[in-house]
Amino acid sequence: MRLIAIILVTLALATTAAAQPADRGPLFFSFDGIYSSQPDTDLKEGGSFSVDRAFLRIGGLYRGNGGTTVGLAASRGQLDYAFGGTSPAPFTRIENTAFSVPVGFQLGSARAFVAPSLRYSIEGGASMEDGRTYGAFGGVTWRVNDSLSIGPGLGVFSQIESSDLNVFPALLIDWDITDRWNLSTAQAPGATEGPGLTLTYRAADKFSVGVAGRLERYRFRLNGDGLAPGGVGEDESFPLVATFSYQPFPGSFISAFVGAEFNGRLSLEDANGALVDRREYDTAPIAGAAFRLAF
Repeated sequence: MRLIAIILVTLALATTAAAQPADRGPLFFSFDGIYSSQPDTDLKEGGSFSVDRAFLRIGGLYRGNGGTTVGLAASRGQLDYAFGGTSPAPFTRIENTAFSVPVGFQLGSARAFVAPSLRYSIEGGASMEDGRTYGAFGGVTWRVNDSLSIGPGLGVFSQIESSDLNVFPALLIDWDITDRWNLSTAQAPGATEGPGLTLTYRAADKFSVGVAGRLERYRFRLNGDGLAPGGVGEDESFPLVATFSYQPFPGSFISAFVGAEFNGRLSLEDANGALVDRREYDTAPIAGAAFRLAF
């Protein structure tokens, strides 16, 4: 069951100051979880695979004077791959551990935040240090009016077995289009560094439906077995899901989602960084559930 940094993170599993209900005290804690399953999917060059993804995160946030916030979050996830028609399997169980320290503050009339993080992404049996990456995602937003906050974001992260940095811009937005419609970004937990995008319709006081999507790219250190011993594995896709959420009280929710992963591709590199294998996979159905508790 894999660490899910999948689009679902876009469901609003944020550990930023924006996620803290305004009526809470200076200390705020949250506990997040998410699970998804992708059934057997054909690889275009032959064979097939399935994957289960699971993720848990716990975080705390302190709100100081002047709107400054300082947080700490730790997450643990697992991705269980099963391959058919390919022997040996390219990889099997992927483990992910991450730590983040989100900081938010006022910058004149704008709200700024930065979230440095340290991550370990490995196949079971590989050394954690060999799968270590680090970096930060941050941004600035301006409150245009009571219904719209918007601004730029930027992520900069190291990559396993690569001297090139993964640098990506993002648009940060929280827009109440109407009393019921909202368009927003949310920071992703787990293996994915950047934010996703979600369009939500509040059908009732505690119920909402929506559509969430994001670009996904996971890299992880392989163990000494398989087709590329000690190399690097990668899974890329564009997941898009419909979400159904119930919010029993502010800051907490439970959700179900169903959708598909598009433009999927699996890659293997050897220990020297040379490409060993690359296979595209068919559009893959996914389904799962997520929750968030805030206290």
